[in-house]
Amino acid sequence: MGGLRYQLKSVLHDKFCLMAFLLPIAVAAALNFFGAIDLSALSELHFGVLKGDLPPETVTWLEQYGSVAAYPTMEELADAIEEPSTNLIGVKVDGNSIKTVLSGDELDIFRQTADTLPSLYGQRNALGQAKAHILERPDVIAGFQDMFIAATLITAMFMGCTFNAMNIITEKEDGVAFVNEILPMTRSQYIIQKLSVGFICGCLSSILTACICFRLTLHSAALMLVLIVLSAFVSALAGLFIGRASNGLMAGVVYIKIVMLLFIAVPILGFLVGINQPLLSAACYLVPSQATFEGIMELANGTAATAVKDIVILAAHCAFWLLLYMLTARINLQSYKNVKYHPTKE
Repeated sequence: MGGLRYQLKSVLHDKFCLMAFLLPIAVAAALNFFGAIDLSALSELHFGVLKGDLPPETVTWLEQYGSVAAYPTMEELADAIEEPSTNLIGVKVDGNSIKTVLSGDELDIFRQTADTLPSLYGQRNALGQAKAHILERPDVIAGFQDMFIAATLITAMFMGCTFNAMNIITEKEDGVAFVNEILPMTRSQYIIQKLSVGFICGCLSSILTACICFRLTLHSAALMLVLIVLSAFVSALAGLFIGRASNGLMAGVVYIKIVMLLFIAVPILGFLVGINQPLLSAACYLVPSQATFEGIMELANGTAATAVKDIVILAAHCAFWLLLYMLTARINLQSYKNVKYHPTKE
């Protein structure tokens, strides 16, 4: 218990671990605040016209679709259209119709609007007699918000891997690892002590992140807690593997980044691409975060029953990687004991 208390205290002195602990919480708070902001004004249409060029009824017709700014000279209108920070659509008279002017750096939605506007203006009288049905504008950002939240939660769960790996590497560089080998502590006690610290920190960071991002029912919250516990345990195990494999701080940081990239990239790419092949989809489950990501997305969408499958997959990962670590640790220990000392002859 004293060793566990010492390991927990070392978290406060490790800026890398503190950043890994607090960053997901800060990102979750930002996403929660970001989701409450109305971004519909960013897609509003803006038209620029030459003063006195268009008839008043045409200007009134344009104002039905967006704001209209009149410029006194053609140079000022051209400068406003070419301004990179705007998506201003220039409108000029073209006989009995109108034509649009663009700079070419506008978003695709504004280019499509500019292409459609002249024909829409030519059919304005017929359109005035038609019955309009206003459809709800889809919120593109809201569709990806759950994905961002799931990725943030996976990052929070990964904190246990970061701490365990950095803790073991630091002990190697400071010589503490040699002291641990002669302490009256069994291999199982060492594994439990190292796992507990990363596991506890990963769970705390993930639970705080989930509380900020989600408003779940009691049943869904219980399933989310199980997902967090299992994912944090797998992450802490990954930290033990990285810490043992790393010979120095730089190598450890590289391994951590590779594993973290794998943990985040596989589920996100699978979500964006939409993998339909059963074999490829099953291969993605070899990465534990795939089941975590799917479970979080299902709980966010209210399909809690499907998340049980992901919990079973994560439990299998926990059992497999724990047994593998204990087996390799015993083999390494046996190899260390079998090394014989051969004195050199002078």
